[in-house]
Amino acid sequence: MMRVTSFVSNKLAAVALTALLALSACGGGAPTTVNPSTAGPVAAAAYNGPSPATADIQAFKISVWDNLQGDDRCGACHKPTQTPRFVRADDINLAYQEANTVVDLANPGLSRMVAKVRGGHHCWLADNNACGDTLTKWISDWASVTQGGAGKQIQLIAPTVKDAGASLSFPPSTSPTSSTVEQAFNSDVYTPILSKFCSRCHQASSATPQQPYFASMPPSTGATAADIQNALDTAYAAAQTKINLDDPSQSRFVLRLRNEFHNCWAPNGGAVDCAASAQAMEDAIKKMIADANITATPIDSTLVLSKALAMYDGTVASGGTRYDNNAIAVYEFKTGTGSVAYDTSGVQPALDLNLSATAKGTYTWVGGWGIQMAGGKAQGLTSASKKLSDLVGSTGEYSIEAWIAPANVTQTEARIVSYSGGVTTRNFELGQTVYNYDFFNHTAASNANGAPALSTPDAAKVLQASLQHVVVTYDPVGGRRIYVNGAFTGTADASGSPLAGWDDTFAFVLGNEVSGDKPWLGQIKFVAIHNRALTLPQIQQNFAAGVGERYFLLFSVSNLISVPQSYIMFEVSQYDSYSYLFKDPKFISLDPNAKPGDLVLKGMRIGINGAEATVGQAYSNVDTVLTDALYSSVGGESISKVGTIIGLQKGPTSDEFFLTFDQLGTQTHVHTEPSAPTPATPVDPTTQPVDIGVRTFDAINATMAKITGVDINNANIVATYKNVKQSLPATPQLDGFLDSHQSAVSQLAIAYCSELVNSSTLSNAFFGTSSFDVSTQPGRDLVINAVVNHVSNSGVSTQPDPAAVDAASMHGLLYSLIANTDLSKAALGLCQSAPCTGARVATVVTAVCATGLASANMLIQ
Repeated sequence: MMRVTSFVSNKLAAVALTALLALSACGGGAPTTVNPSTAGPVAAAAYNGPSPATADIQAFKISVWDNLQGDDRCGACHKPTQTPRFVRADDINLAYQEANTVVDLANPGLSRMVAKVRGGHHCWLADNNACGDTLTKWISDWASVTQGGAGKQIQLIAPTVKDAGASLSFPPSTSPTSSTVEQAFNSDVYTPILSKFCSRCHQASSATPQQPYFASMPPSTGATAADIQNALDTAYAAAQTKINLDDPSQSRFVLRLRNEFHNCWAPNGGAVDCAASAQAMEDAIKKMIADANITATPIDSTLVLSKALAMYDGTVASGGTRYDNNAIAVYEFKTGTGSVAYDTSGVQPALDLNLSATAKGTYTWVGGWGIQMAGGKAQGLTSASKKLSDLVGSTGEYSIEAWIAPANVTQTEARIVSYSGGVTTRNFELGQTVYNYDFFNHTAASNANGAPALSTPDAAKVLQASLQHVVVTYDPVGGRRIYVNGAFTGTADASGSPLAGWDDTFAFVLGNEVSGDKPWLGQIKFVAIHNRALTLPQIQQNFAAGVGERYFLLFSVSNLISVPQSYIMFEVSQYDSYSYLFKDPKFISLDPNAKPGDLVLKGMRIGINGAEATVGQAYSNVDTVLTDALYSSVGGESISKVGTIIGLQKGPTSDEFFLTFDQLGTQTHVHTEPSAPTPATPVDPTTQPVDIGVRTFDAINATMAKITGVDINNANIVATYKNVKQSLPATPQLDGFLDSHQSAVSQLAIAYCSELVNSSTLSNAFFGTSSFDVSTQPGRDLVINAVVNHVSNSGVSTQPDPAAVDAASMHGLLYSLIANTDLSKAALGLCQSAPCTGARVATVVTAVCATGLASANMLIQ
């Protein structure tokens, strides 16, 4: 039987007291960061030529000519002499005629004018794509008037037909060369690096096992030759997806060290060096390739293959037309590098955001268009941010639209999108509190911080740690509303109130507060500010449009069947920095008169770089017949509605994809699944006590309420429990109890004891008095004995003997917390470091109570 006599240490008590004293000393919020004010852009030159002859020409002037005529853009060349003179200043009607030769109003993004700017021709920003996106928006605005709707439409373009090429790959386990490569892996990568530096986590027998087990180890004692080989086999199989044979520098092993600083070591002695660790890993992989003589092998000639494509060979998939008629700031994060996120709304002045680290952390760009916020912020100048106040003020309503992926559901008071002057003053904010989205808005009925916030219901847990489309809208009649993933959450104001008191010197910021001390953790893929309240149909339209870098890949299969210009079309995007998302496969022909007839399609698989992907084959069980009755030449015929993830290998510019089929039409191939690696010998788990463990989250809360007599529904208790619940123990196993669990337990104990000590009724019931005197030993004993007696159970068969516990640790430790003078053992007691008089008496009693309440006597059962 395990005898529990342990008691929480003085260190924990000191933490509890520090927290209490810090709370009592709090004042206000973090100071406001003042942003530099800069002059706005130079105003456009006045036009004095003939009036526009038609409404279409007027739309061209307002949307395109006015924005491009300046000498810092296109006016320096395409105004006086160089053709086409689409910004000539003498006659807008002639400029209109010449502009029509370089724009495509049906598909503005394919305009020759846009292509030139994207190629680097006189871009006025540091990023050519940002110039191209802005110009596309201006042409789209013109097209929306000319064509009676948005001008951006998808036009599928037939790709260049090419065969799938050979690529370096690991040989299948049944190949004669497999053992050669495995031995090279053993000598060059596994033994000198993986088993040495990664086995603490990436093996099944670890105290904190984390898959994949590429550092699998044999038993530490009594290992046989078979044990050793099994461990190597497991590690070799798991490591293959982390190694890029074509480009070792892009191996996940290398990137994890070089870019993410994960578990680096000191290859050259001295200090830990992530760059040197990454280089050592890269060199080890190169040596393995050379030692094993791994060479490119041709694709299996028996496969039924489509033609091949890289991701950028596809047609950009807008997902349909977005509703952006009233967008005044738009961020798509396409740049991918640098420290600027460009506003591509086309509304001047451009509200570009400067990305920066703060004392709380930093930021990184992520693949597929986006930024990862990890404590950094993206902030605009106050001068440019002023356009939000001006343009929202002109309509009296607005919307915040964002595609975001929260990193967790535990962060509180985190700023996602904010237009503010500091922690306590703002015009608006979209934020996160645990599972809730919060919407602050400064109106005549709110305070300077835009409070009270409108929040999604706690019970609904609307916010999740996944990619979500979030829109919050405001208008003075209906007030605020919150939408997530194209659906109204039911969260709205009872009535509206007009905007009031907006400060045009505030700054627009993403991922943090302007002061840098309210970080939000997660990915931001898209943000737009509209100066109108979007309607539900408009929100649903934008949700359906999707987000990020997405392409329609048309895999040609005309070589396999008799249907002209036939393709299997996937929507493909870079899901994150390490994988691709394939979804919504369709059969389609670009010949409007073509029909598939009765076309059998079975067992479709995705190949990458010369071999079928080892994981992610969600379409391998497809078994369907494509028919004329189901086929639409416009939308194609759906093959499956599921999506799948394929691991990134070389990157989106180099990875080459193709499709294979068990059967397509009359072409067939018998697919053979590769042999599974020999599983590692199961490791016997550590024996757990069967009659002892720790209380879990709800039990801890209920136990503290029972011990102290404080109502479990007390507002302060509910708020504290809500904040720490995710950090309390979720399982009763003793070896699963962490330092973070104890910290959360202590916070909850402080809340309960604070309510107890500050209530005369509860104090009289618990301590026998509400007037405490901890300056004398009798007064201290009264407090300590009450705590000891209440946290110690009675009549329980496995309960430690209360007298033994008290004599061994409890009474003595609590007494030392108050009156310790032996500096060789601990710091001065609370009543020695400062006089225990006045308000400090309640603080000391609360600390003693919280120390006992958070101890093993309460926690272990």
